[in-house]
Amino acid sequence: MKGLERHTLDSGESKTGCRTLIVDDERLARQGIRMLLERDSEIGVIDEASNGKRAAELMKTGNFDLVFLDVQMPEMDGLSALRCADFGGAVIFVTAYDQYALEAFEVNAADYLLKPFTPQRFGQALERAKARLRNGSRRMDARVLAALEQIVNQPRYLSRIAVQGTPGTTFVDTNDIDWLGAAENYVELHVGPACHLVEVTMTEIVKRLDPSCFVRIHRSVIVNAGRIRAVQHASHSEYLLTLASGTQLRSGRTYKAAMQRLVSNKA
Repeated sequence: MKGLERHTLDSGESKTGCRTLIVDDERLARQGIRMLLERDSEIGVIDEASNGKRAAELMKTGNFDLVFLDVQMPEMDGLSALRCADFGGAVIFVTAYDQYALEAFEVNAADYLLKPFTPQRFGQALERAKARLRNGSRRMDARVLAALEQIVNQPRYLSRIAVQGTPGTTFVDTNDIDWLGAAENYVELHVGPACHLVEVTMTEIVKRLDPSCFVRIHRSVIVNAGRIRAVQHASHSEYLLTLASGTQLRSGRTYKAAMQRLVSNKA
């Protein structure tokens, strides 16, 4: 494993492998990357951080070779964490559903992963990162950094969502979505008669949708408020919503306050 061997530890025991840090505020996202990394025999110690501040601390003190760094995080974004730490290792930036993604793909695929990514796409980025570590290259492409700056500085809420399909990546405008439904660790985007499956959790995606347009009415349902045509009281603090398409959705009891605000606003 030439070029990726680590220092001898204080105990005298030799530890080999690429020391890697995973930074993402979503636990499932970190688990997914860890699972893929653990398949690679050249990966050594794997550590995690759930926010930018902790990531900066670890990058300063953890002697990492490689960091998978989420671009958009609360409190401190990935670029700010990187600058704060003055990190000298290899970095693979990770982000979700961004209109600048295709531009960055064309620039330097090894430095950028768009969620949701396939194991094959992940493997390509990892191999290129390891190649950079072997030949001593650390320099990020200036065009990649410029694209990432645009991502960090853009409005918080999504305007488009990337969908992986057989032809490649396509984008769905959030304004076109009627409602979103949970499907285990995936989310279904219902757009007219079409349904697109995206590898993301409801918890993650609801943080990226404009709350003035999208309302979570159930732990498994988020609805585009502009698509609602009628709201009826149902039993036990529940409501029955009818969308423009004719689709009917029932709210959950614990979302009574959200429904009352919705009804009040629509009135």
